[in-house]
Amino acid sequence: MIEYLDEEALAWGALADVGNKVYVLIFSYLIAMTWYYRVHRLGKRSKGEKVKQLLFAMLKEPINLVLILAILLLSIGWNMDTIPGFISKSILSLKDMMTPLILLFIGLSVILKRKQIQSIISLLMLRAGISLLLSGALISLFSFSSTTAILLAVVFPLSSCSFWPFAHMSAVRQLESVTENGNPSRTFDLELGINILAVSLPFSTLIILSIFSAGDYFTNPVHVLAFGALLLLIPFISKVISWMKTLDFSIDLPKKSRSEKQSFRRQIIQ
Repeated sequence: MIEYLDEEALAWGALADVGNKVYVLIFSYLIAMTWYYRVHRLGKRSKGEKVKQLLFAMLKEPINLVLILAILLLSIGWNMDTIPGFISKSILSLKDMMTPLILLFIGLSVILKRKQIQSIISLLMLRAGISLLLSGALISLFSFSSTTAILLAVVFPLSSCSFWPFAHMSAVRQLESVTENGNPSRTFDLELGINILAVSLPFSTLIILSIFSAGDYFTNPVHVLAFGALLLLIPFISKVISWMKTLDFSIDLPKKSRSEKQSFRRQIIQ
């Protein structure tokens, strides 16, 4: 983002992403565990016990432990400049390694299937189309201070799917392997989840780079709304074409008997 906009826009994006982080790290985990209880019919447990187990499981998440540790260090006045140099350098190195490690994991785990990829692309187009329609409406209703703010409002909802919901799904699968007790049912399809991650990253990157490369074209809300409508229309057209291919337009002609065929031939000869 910083290659096309400026550092101020990057700061705005980071500030806007706080709400997304809260949803991804907390609420999506609560949703995953709720579905896990429903699938495995663990409703006999009391609500207090469920909440206690959920909070304990959330505290074991590595990212949540890092956030809690960072808040504690900041509360006592420690930051990246005051901690020892070897620790700060190690933290920065780990930060730089996160994205390549996630991409490597996705590349090793993905199992591409043609029909599944087509369905995922259709869903991502619908998601991007709805996001662009909302962004276009937002730009139309409110006045933004600069072109940078408008482009940020357009591209921010188009970000690729987060890795952390897949991590929550993997945590649920680990619980299922421990407490299976002969129940083969699964709460989540991890193969579908990793394929969504694998397709979402290049798809979102391509759309965001296209919007940035267009200059000020997408600062006009009409253009944003038109692009969103186009992305919504493409999956529906593809669905209609697939439906039409399944239709049988052939006409079954009545079969003639042998005597009728012979009489028809005689008429032709005469």
